[in-house]
Amino acid sequence: MNELVSAQTATALKQVKLGFLGVGWIGRHRMKAMLDSGFAEAVAIADPSTDMLRQARTLAPDAMIATDLEELLDQQLDGVVIATPSASHTEQAIRALEAGIAVFCQKPLGRTASEVKGVVDASKTANRLLGVDLSYRHTQGMRQIRELIRSGALGMVFAADLTFHNAYGPDKAWFYDRTLSGGGCLIDLGVHLIDLALWCLDFPSVATVTSELRAGGKRLEESGSVEDFTAATLTLSDDRVVRLTSSWRLQAGCDAVIGADFFGTEGGASFRNVDGSFYDFTAARLSGTSREILAEPPEEWGGRAAVDWTSRLARGQRYDPAAEEFVAVASVIDRIYQAGGCDLKTP
Repeated sequence: MNELVSAQTATALKQVKLGFLGVGWIGRHRMKAMLDSGFAEAVAIADPSTDMLRQARTLAPDAMIATDLEELLDQQLDGVVIATPSASHTEQAIRALEAGIAVFCQKPLGRTASEVKGVVDASKTANRLLGVDLSYRHTQGMRQIRELIRSGALGMVFAADLTFHNAYGPDKAWFYDRTLSGGGCLIDLGVHLIDLALWCLDFPSVATVTSELRAGGKRLEESGSVEDFTAATLTLSDDRVVRLTSSWRLQAGCDAVIGADFFGTEGGASFRNVDGSFYDFTAARLSGTSREILAEPPEEWGGRAAVDWTSRLARGQRYDPAAEEFVAVASVIDRIYQAGGCDLKTP
């Protein structure tokens, strides 16, 4: 399991020089995790909000304030951390990679599989490390469940159910503009479910996809609107089945309902949030009517994907072929939208 490494190990490696593009809540949280790891120093930060910059400077008081990405790239950086609105991710990531700078980006890496492939191709051409903040991979519970599946301990895993509902919607207007966000709850929340399913099952090919996309309880018909509820079924090439549901503003009776269940011929495994929490999870191995607890809260997992990328960058890692997994996830998202009758064209 990729845990945060010890401070002794961190000090034995060269600190990488990072620029931070976008320092809202998520950007600052990842910045803190990276800096606390001992692997990185914040050389420069950029954000259009003076309030966000002020708060970021409390974490990195010596970082220069850059006006934009171009000024960040002039600072002889090893890597750029991107936490900007989704429509900007592809262009910004490719620009940094073409400048010979590694990239860690918030999801989605692009609004379509074509955009994501463009970033991955740029990473390969530049031979620079590319990371995406698919943070749930780094929870203790999901790591253990994946190991159970891959080791064959659950027998043949033939089905999976994954869910991510919340009682809220995003508080930024750009989330509701498909040209800026790429979509609604599917690309915002469902991306984690698709990634976890494919990652645990070793990225099998997907044979067929069916889906329903809804907004305000009605089928999504206008290409300019975004979905607030998605239900999809993926039939894999080996006939295994994966069911996914995600939503914004669901009448859930709590803040969030998050779960991933995997069913095998010799047992099952379950990952669940606790009391509606976005951060606390339990994981269990299932056998008939019994369950064995694998992981329980508390656990500080939110920054682990960021620290993992930073530590690999500090060790000198360059292009990682596993970046092709980002394209596989984006391709499934495209197919879910297409099956639901959604236009994927972006300007």
